Amino acid sequence: MGLWRRLSSMDEQQGHFIQQQPSLKSLEGAGASQQPSLVSSMFSAVSGVGGGDGIHGAFTPPRRQASPVGLPSLSPLSLVGFRPDTEPEQQLLNKGIAEEIRTFLPERLKIVDTWGLVYSLYQNGSSLGTLYKLCDEYRGRRVGFVLVVRDGTDSTFGAYLTDTPHPAHSYFGTGECFLWRAELHAALPPPPSADTSDLDNYRVTTIASTNQHSDDTPSLLSPTPVDPTTNKAAVPTPVSHTQSIRFQNFAYSGVNDYCMLCETGFLSVGGGNGKYGLWLDDSLSKGRSGECETFLNRPLSDEGEKFNIIGVELWVIGAT
Repeated sequence: MGLWRRLSSMDEQQGHFIQQQPSLKSLEGAGASQQPSLVSSMFSAVSGVGGGDGIHGAFTPPRRQASPVGLPSLSPLSLVGFRPDTEPEQQLLNKGIAEEIRTFLPERLKIVDTWGLVYSLYQNGSSLGTLYKLCDEYRGRRVGFVLVVRDGTDSTFGAYLTDTPHPAHSYFGTGECFLWRAELHAALPPPPSADTSDLDNYRVTTIASTNQHSDDTPSLLSPTPVDPTTNKAAVPTPVSHTQSIRFQNFAYSGVNDYCMLCETGFLSVGGGNGKYGLWLDDSLSKGRSGECETFLNRPLSDEGEKFNIIGVELWVIGAT
């Protein structure tokens, strides 16, 4: 009897549940007629347009608009540390090369707009020990260093260092280190059709006459400007010469961890395969640069793997 009562109660519960469920015909009636409109409204809200939902018409994805707020531009760099008596030809790093190096720096240092001169061969003497001593105050701080070297052919190259240069018994530094090389080229002259009346290297351009004359006399395209007040040739206004920079960056390859190795007798950046990417002796008069595995670089100096050092500078970034 107990089993019969249990089965009977289960039948009654199932019947009550079935009565609560809407019939299929009712869904096909008024209720079903409301479902397409509900689904369409949902997809319209998502897509933002009156397109289909993928079943009742083609689905139109939402359109995203670009943010009106752009990224802030970087402030111009300021290089501080040169003494007033330092001649311009003794200053290795200029703002043009510094801006090129800046694009490859870590983001935390890229926003720094003031670089400080730590060491200069012209100002502090030719000694690697002096360079190490001037760097002691930056040890343990989250700063970066830019090493600048000039060789006997006036080529400018160097490295970015993630750690403070100091004598050590093993390699140190991270994969953010890189080697770089900059070549300065004179700006190209203006084309013959350009107005050169305001240039200090003003020239008169001549070409063959378009008329087929027997004497082939050239015709002047840009005659010398004349001052109407004096009826004499006007003197062009002098302008400053510009230069173009060809910059090369040699980033960390990941082949080895030979980023920096400094001892009392030398300073080196990159290594492997028996060569250094950049190596300077203790007197900062001789250097080497070869194709190392750390950066897969070409020799940085035009003199070859061995070169003479004319100038050295070390700059700190993020010290203030």
